[in-house]
Amino acid sequence: MSVLETKTAPARRINWLWGLLPVVLLAAVLLTIVKAGTGVEEKQAAPIEVLNVERIVLTDGGFEVRVLNSGPKEIEIAQVVVDGAFWDAEYDPSPKLDRFDRATVSIPYPWVEGDPSEIKLITTNGLIFTGEVAAAMKTPEPSTKQFSQYALIGFYVGIVPVGLGLMWYPFLRRFSSKGIQAVLALTVGLLFFLVVDTIQEGLELGAEAPGLYQGTGIVWFGALLSFLLLLAVDQAGSRKSNAALYPVRVSYKIAGGIGLHNLGEGLAIGAAFASGEAALGSFLIIGFTLHNITEGVGIAAPLLKTKPVWHTFIGLACLAGAPAIIGTWVGAFVFNDTLAALFFGIGAGAIIQVIYAIGKMIAKDAAAAGAPVVTWLNFFGVALGIALMYVTALLVNF
Repeated sequence: MSVLETKTAPARRINWLWGLLPVVLLAAVLLTIVKAGTGVEEKQAAPIEVLNVERIVLTDGGFEVRVLNSGPKEIEIAQVVVDGAFWDAEYDPSPKLDRFDRATVSIPYPWVEGDPSEIKLITTNGLIFTGEVAAAMKTPEPSTKQFSQYALIGFYVGIVPVGLGLMWYPFLRRFSSKGIQAVLALTVGLLFFLVVDTIQEGLELGAEAPGLYQGTGIVWFGALLSFLLLLAVDQAGSRKSNAALYPVRVSYKIAGGIGLHNLGEGLAIGAAFASGEAALGSFLIIGFTLHNITEGVGIAAPLLKTKPVWHTFIGLACLAGAPAIIGTWVGAFVFNDTLAALFFGIGAGAIIQVIYAIGKMIAKDAAAAGAPVVTWLNFFGVALGIALMYVTALLVNF
């Protein structure tokens, strides 16, 4: 050990002590509050209880209600009411739930297929928490047949329309340089609509998630972190890779971002079928299929000045469309609002990063041609992209 290292070792230890001292003091303060209280007399007007109904499973024997105690106090479920009548129930593991505990409430109720039901859980303090069944139907159980059926739905919704959109590639290649820029601008419009739609869907799911998970915040956190991660990967890759491969990488990133969005579409379809809303699920299939064909155009746009091999298009179609298959499985069998909100946030961040990358491509081409970045043709391209997505989205919403 050198003399310099010997002299600096005590200083390093002192620096570590300064770093740990606030943490130790904070722990002491928190421990004091827990043990001795805040010093303010507590006068709670009503018991603070929060019981989240996470999922209602319909079996041949009745309802299985899966609940989570996300409040600060212990909860005990005292009574169960189904469609206005009191019913006996069994609790696994117990009707008493400590904070963050989960339980399954089994209710032997003779539900009628297609009928709606309302389930109320009443605690010992008299608070009521409600779960609803929109249309009673036996919850799908995982099986080879069910997996294959939902996989086929995801194939129709994801891979088929994206693949059909990619088939416009030979036609789009005939465009002039200005026309290709307009197609790139069209892609920006398509993706901008997807960002807004993805964030909106994520926030709606986040609001349904248990409050302790901060579902709406998860959407924004996922979006920011995925954007920064992809930006860092892009910048690191651009220094090492061949510049000629950059358009292909951008197309793959577009496909990846759209894939995360299509995962959310699959979640919606799978959840609709699982909850008994088959008519809604069928309507979503038709709407999403028409809606997603425009995504293939956006994926193909960065490749218009290159000559990719045929299997590149197959890879892009699978990357963008296959997540819809996974989404239908998850939505039908293990749907979770919090995780769904996180996926939507990650997808939004990925799409925003792709918009940034395409914007750089447009700016670079415009600089090489000595033209402005925002031309009338580019403006109408962005507007047309938003309009196309908006019109086809009406088929889903209505």
